[in-house]
Amino acid sequence: MGHLNLYFSATVSHQGHLIVSGPSVHGPIETREYPLGDRQHGAWLDAFRGIAETFGTRLPRNREHPQPTGHCAAIEPLLTRNIGTGIRDGYGDPAVLHTEHGYFLVATSNDAPDSFPILHSYDLNDWKHLGFVFPAGVAPPWAITGEGIADFWAPELHQVGDEYLLCFTARNAARELCIGLARAAHPAGPFTADPEPLLTGGVIDPHLLVCENRTLLFWKEDSNAVWPRRLAGLLEAEPGLAERVFDDDADRRTAHLCAALWGWARRASPMEQFFALQPMIEAAVAHYDDVRLRAQDYPEVAEAMRTRVFAQQLAADGRSLVGERTVVLVNDLAWEGHLIEGNWVTRQHGRHYLFYSGNDFSTPDYGIGVALADEPTGPYRKMPEPLLRTNVSWWGPGHPSVASGPDGVPRLFFHAFPPGTGGYKQFRALLSARLAFHPDRVDLLTPDQ
Repeated sequence: MGHLNLYFSATVSHQGHLIVSGPSVHGPIETREYPLGDRQHGAWLDAFRGIAETFGTRLPRNREHPQPTGHCAAIEPLLTRNIGTGIRDGYGDPAVLHTEHGYFLVATSNDAPDSFPILHSYDLNDWKHLGFVFPAGVAPPWAITGEGIADFWAPELHQVGDEYLLCFTARNAARELCIGLARAAHPAGPFTADPEPLLTGGVIDPHLLVCENRTLLFWKEDSNAVWPRRLAGLLEAEPGLAERVFDDDADRRTAHLCAALWGWARRASPMEQFFALQPMIEAAVAHYDDVRLRAQDYPEVAEAMRTRVFAQQLAADGRSLVGERTVVLVNDLAWEGHLIEGNWVTRQHGRHYLFYSGNDFSTPDYGIGVALADEPTGPYRKMPEPLLRTNVSWWGPGHPSVASGPDGVPRLFFHAFPPGTGGYKQFRALLSARLAFHPDRVDLLTPDQ
């Protein structure tokens, strides 16, 4: 049975149905079942849409189907379908490397048997699928594999000295997100992974900045995966906390629902915990500053609601980190919500430009921001508004990388969802836009500029 509180009980049955009992929008207690089907993100969002209709909880942003206005003429689609056998979910978290051999693209593969597709193009128009960084059966020794278990995210490929280094995120046997390295003599591989991760402890989105005399690793502390679990546990133990943290009735109902569901979810996989708690996360993000302020009595929650991006020097042999780590960016703008991630630094005209993503990747609120600094480790000054956000053509643009185009003009490469879609393991297209760098900002250029 699910855990009971003052308002709701909720659990997932052995048949894969989300069972909810609680006060309906009409007043009396009702019990409803919602089939979760394949237990993937979309099925959970559909269930929460039905729960919102019956029980007055928050409707997930992903199911609101907002109507963004306007096009972004600067955006050029490059890959809008899966090409090659084994690529399942498109080109999320795309990293593009420009070499004398042309353009190489690596992208997230989630839990697919073949990890990190490698694609090649000479002109950014015609692409060929070359294979995978880690084909099935050739995963790093420390990384867990298997559908519904593994998460291979956010690879990046860079030339460091006379070899090509690939940094990436995967889970270890404890299901902890870690950062690893693999190396090859050619950007198409074959790659050999280091026997142990470079960083552990819930870290994602590694980025390498290759300078003249050193290489820096940037990464994100995945605290946004921590505070929802802690908050759900507190709400489960102290049901009255929902009324102190949330003002809106729908958000309070959502908090009580997710607290009741936490009794089941605490034993689920990390990604399914996210699915189960997403309405509560969105309730908190909708009033982020107020919720974080009211959570100050619970520092384990309030502190984790800050996402930090770090930088630290990679050792000369590329197998460890040396020196002190530095915090280079924190989420502190309204549009960023509870997280920033997907960082990429490029040096242009003597300055450093840090591109990053903010807000929830699975909603239309996701976007791409820019911060500027003289030194690679900052201090960085952010542009106040995102450079790219959802429009009528593409939703949730994110996880940027930068490389020069065939015409020599720098380009931004990023992913986005087709309109009306979004979520974990949903198709993400590879898009591009030409960039103009200025001392105090970055602009997008349309194809005719």
